Amino acid sequence: MVMPATERTDALPYLGYGLGLRVEHYEALLAQPSRVEWLEIVSENYMVHGGLPLVWLERFRERFPLVMHGVSMSIGSTDPLDDDYLARLAALAERIEPAWVSDHLCWTGVQGVNLHDLMPLPYTEEALDHVVARVKQVQDRLKRRILLENVSSYVSFGASQLTEWEFLAEVAERADCLILLDINNIHVSAMNHGFSALDYLRGIPVSRVQQFHLAGYEQGERLIIDTHDAPVSSAVWDLYIEAVRRFGRVSTMIERDDHFPPLAELMAELEHARVLAEPLLRDAA
Repeated sequence: MVMPATERTDALPYLGYGLGLRVEHYEALLAQPSRVEWLEIVSENYMVHGGLPLVWLERFRERFPLVMHGVSMSIGSTDPLDDDYLARLAALAERIEPAWVSDHLCWTGVQGVNLHDLMPLPYTEEALDHVVARVKQVQDRLKRRILLENVSSYVSFGASQLTEWEFLAEVAERADCLILLDINNIHVSAMNHGFSALDYLRGIPVSRVQQFHLAGYEQGERLIIDTHDAPVSSAVWDLYIEAVRRFGRVSTMIERDDHFPPLAELMAELEHARVLAEPLLRDAA
């Protein structure tokens, strides 16, 4: 059963099926018409005062709806929020007017040291209060609701009092933010930690989910590694079907960060997402 769109309460638009914008595909995306309906940019790549990155970005802005996706907000860190970072993020948002702005439910550094990774949080009431307060600060600063993405993880904290999905849902409800649900990350973490990916989906409020990510991973000797450098796996496609059944029509994109194939291959994956989702959505209408 697909949950009806009437259960969604946010006012952000539905964009359709999109791709993550990467330098490797700049020219191909502009050279020919395609069924790519929107693009997600990595915010930090364009938080500059000028130069070629913004020249390219303005060209894409003329052709596609854009959303901003960050990797450095470090919303879960105990360091103070970075005022300079937030100012530059706000300036970019004002310049390109994205449909929405997102980042990750994680921490990326502490005591001024950037680990350049998306580190998981302990799912405790103390951490929950801390993150909610910081999300409210960010939303006040940006004058908009943000989306938070679930990250993949390889370790868990003995002190955790909540499941990951309970923690994510509580952050969204208490901070009144939205969720970018990474279907690949749910599968990766479920396999690594031995929980049910379907329980995860069932624990997330329908009205909070604004966007899906689809990506690939690498199977290691003991863990699944979230590499975003491979095609979407059959297991993740299966989980995506279940996500569409639960959440309904949600803007969906393919995310690739390494081992970039020709644009046509990513477009074929995106078309596969459309082919899987649209019959379910039509049947539910």
